[in-house]
Amino acid sequence: MAEQLDERALQQDELVPAGTSPRGTGQTILITGATAGLGAEFARQLAGQGHHLVITSRNPHQLVAKAQGLEAQYGISVETLTTDLATTEGVEVVAARLRQREQPITMLVNNAGSGLATEFHASEAEDELAMLKLLVEAPMLLSHAAIQAFLARGGGRIINVSSVAGFIPEGSYGAAKAWSISFSRWANTRYKPDGVTITALCPGPVRTEFHTRAGIDTSKKPKWAWMDAEDVVREGLTAAAEGRSVCIPSRRYRSLMTAARFSPDAVVERFSRIEPKAR
Repeated sequence: MAEQLDERALQQDELVPAGTSPRGTGQTILITGATAGLGAEFARQLAGQGHHLVITSRNPHQLVAKAQGLEAQYGISVETLTTDLATTEGVEVVAARLRQREQPITMLVNNAGSGLATEFHASEAEDELAMLKLLVEAPMLLSHAAIQAFLARGGGRIINVSSVAGFIPEGSYGAAKAWSISFSRWANTRYKPDGVTITALCPGPVRTEFHTRAGIDTSKKPKWAWMDAEDVVREGLTAAAEGRSVCIPSRRYRSLMTAARFSPDAVVERFSRIEPKAR
């Protein structure tokens, strides 16, 4: 299914020219969850291309340190928003910045995320709800604000950081990521003719602190399964520049997702359950 999604997206992309690439134009890009993991790598690569940034995080000390480091290293300006995107108030702070006409945002990277170490039946319902707010509600509301602003300005881009978990039966986390993929495919088809593109970036497990912070034991995950953040972000930015709706970095994961499509759900679910155990 993954390869077919990429192929379908590319076929659609041939019908409508992609917008101008933001590379090297000094535009302003907003990245959520930018102090660690893929968010930090997005910030590094985009700053290296000469773009100004607006970055968000719940931790003000890490946020300021990240902003100062990027400004010193790349000579760009970095605006910070300390906010919790699992709350209505936090989402509204970022949505207001997306709507702002001064120093307009030209790309939104919906990256902030979290996971749970426990299986669904063993987790607390409020923890499940908080995760869904962060993985579904926040990206939806921010995409809504961004698309409205981008349409008014004549174009823009959104990257929704999703996961290959969205293609297979993998608990409420996978279900949330499936929403991200489905929404991105539809939104890219709907708004691309108006100059607004939406790309779902769907990596496998990435070598970041994500799993450690969630308390997920990855000791049984094979070495071949891991991806480098630098490669994932680079491929994601390329896919967004090309106006693609879905990007699955690496040929091996595109092949795995195709195989998963023809496998029984029970087999795929059992395989996906092998390594994520609470510490």
